Amino acid sequence: MQPADDSELAARAAQGDHNAFSEIVRRYQQAVFNAAYHVLGNARDAEDAAQETFIRAFQFFDKFDVDRSLAPWLKRIAVNVCLNRLEAAKPASSLDDEAAPAPDPNPGPEALTVNRARAERIRSELNRLPPRYRLVIELRHFQELSYGEIAKELKRPLSDVKSDLFRARKILAERLKDLYGSSD
Repeated sequence: MQPADDSELAARAAQGDHNAFSEIVRRYQQAVFNAAYHVLGNARDAEDAAQETFIRAFQFFDKFDVDRSLAPWLKRIAVNVCLNRLEAAKPASSLDDEAAPAPDPNPGPEALTVNRARAERIRSELNRLPPRYRLVIELRHFQELSYGEIAKELKRPLSDVKSDLFRARKILAERLKDLYGSSD
C-alpha cells in the first residue's frame, strides 16, 4: 500500500479523519517543533507550541486549501502561536539557531571550538533583539518567507517589515562586527 500524499491526507483530515490527521502530525511534528523552537528558543515551550499548533490545525482544517502545501501552512500556524505566547509573556523568549556560516566539513578540535563559540555568540545576540525584530529575522531567514508573505502574516505594512529587517540586521552587524570584521 502506497502512503497517501499530503493533499489526500489534508482532504481526509478536513473531513474529520483522525487517522489522516495522525499521519500529518507524524510527518510534520519535527518541522513544526523546529519553527517554534526558532522563535521561542526553549525546547519545552516549543513542544507546547507545537502541540497547540496541531490542535489549531485540526480545528481549522476545513478552511485549508488542499491544493496548497501543508508544511508552510503548519509552520505559519506555529509562528502565530509563538507570537501570541511572546506577546502574552513580555519578557522575550529567544530565537535560537546555528546562524553561523557552514563549518568546514572536517574541522579539527580547535575549529570546532571556535565554531561552537561563534554560534553561541550569534544565538546570544539574536536573543537580545526585541521580539519584533527577532520575529522578522525568523520569518525571513529561517522560514524563508518573502517580504510580502511576512507583511501578510504579521498584518503589517510591507514598509514596516522591510524597516524592521533592516534595523535587525544593522543591530546584529554592529554587535557581531568583531566576529566577521567591520566594513568601515
